[in-house]
Amino acid sequence: MTPAFAPPDAPSLPLHIIGSEGLDAFLAASPHAGWLRAAGFEAALGELILLPGPDGLSGAVAGLGTDKARRRSRFGLARAFAALPPGDWHLDGPLTPEQADEAALAALLSSYRFDRYRPGKAAKPGPRIKAPAGVDAARIEAMAAGEFLTRDLINTPAQDMGPAELEQAARDLAAAHGATVKVTAGDDLLAKNFPMIHAVGRASPRATRLIDLSWGDTGPRLTLVGKGVCFDTGGLNIKPSSGMSLMKKDMGGAATVLGLAQMIMALRLPLRLRVLIPAVENVIAGNAQKPKDILTSRKGLTVEVNDTDAEGRLVLADALALAVEDGCDALISMATLTGAARVAVGPDLAPYYTDDEGMAQALEAGARAGFDPVWRLPFHDPYDAVIEPGIADLDNAPGYGFAGSITAALFLRRFADHPRYMHFDIYGHTPNEAPARPKGGAGQGARAILGALPAMLEL
Repeated sequence: MTPAFAPPDAPSLPLHIIGSEGLDAFLAASPHAGWLRAAGFEAALGELILLPGPDGLSGAVAGLGTDKARRRSRFGLARAFAALPPGDWHLDGPLTPEQADEAALAALLSSYRFDRYRPGKAAKPGPRIKAPAGVDAARIEAMAAGEFLTRDLINTPAQDMGPAELEQAARDLAAAHGATVKVTAGDDLLAKNFPMIHAVGRASPRATRLIDLSWGDTGPRLTLVGKGVCFDTGGLNIKPSSGMSLMKKDMGGAATVLGLAQMIMALRLPLRLRVLIPAVENVIAGNAQKPKDILTSRKGLTVEVNDTDAEGRLVLADALALAVEDGCDALISMATLTGAARVAVGPDLAPYYTDDEGMAQALEAGARAGFDPVWRLPFHDPYDAVIEPGIADLDNAPGYGFAGSITAALFLRRFADHPRYMHFDIYGHTPNEAPARPKGGAGQGARAILGALPAMLEL
């Protein structure tokens, strides 16, 4: 599915966008005032009324609601878009530039369907919206396409989205944009000094691999590292069934960096991009890593494995060490890493960490522009001692009982020895249906990063 706006020259019907404060003035001037009053139209956010015409429809009216309603519901207009009949539509109303951008993105995101496993329920053609005046249509389409890729990857069950399939997704993306992909797999991971990636995935019959995508020849160097745990049983510290039910989404960090890469490459941003994805399954077999094993990482730091279910930080650590060795101007990791992050900020916010104030300021601005909320958490140095077990350099799962997202981030920072490093602890899933966000896989933070890149890398 490729999200796209209707062609600008296509015949279209008007979709009048009316805020609560402008309803009386609109009704006073509208030939449909009686119809709208009879229907009880109040311009509530996402409310839709179709307007009759001599040969069918003459248009529709959608509510923009109040300021309070808009603050409480991101993409609220998507409810109206989803209820429109098929055909091409153009927006008509006094939208601010920010509202126009949000409406345009909501229109595309609301068209997403995941029907791979329901061929008899394949989506029928729906409504298409023309890009409003002043909106950067190519940018909004790139954002939506990247989000669709991320959702598709996360929504695909592990039977069809193992390490090999994740590699193929990266290769397909690379082929579409002229990028290159290198892969280190199986026992070659040991030979090439990725011992922790190998240790996490060695119990699976589906070969572990490190996927390395590169694109661009000039400009600053951006490296993205995404956690690609295609399924996480917890290993020998096995999860209960309730904790395992969503673990097909444990490659949400990988899916999100691939979605962001899609955006960057589609927009031909003037930078050199590298994407590193350690792709593994964390399952159980006789050769699985065991609690209290001590691993020697690529960086040389030793790690005591106190919980085999804290595997994401292990695979990310070797990939981050490689990124630092090879050099870059900014380094960003994304992972569905801890339940503690969900307790802290819930499923809708993407918490992030950085010591670079400039990166943080750029990201906050990018989050507002991309309607992609984020929240900064601290690399709190006094907690560093918590991840030092004494028997090894580091502990992958300290029994501290507090600040689980922060201690995981501090663990990663030991390997991401870079002044311009940012880490995201995302959820990658929408637990309940929301406007433009169906229940299921979801990208978080990618649009915020996209908007931050010009300032972050001085593009």
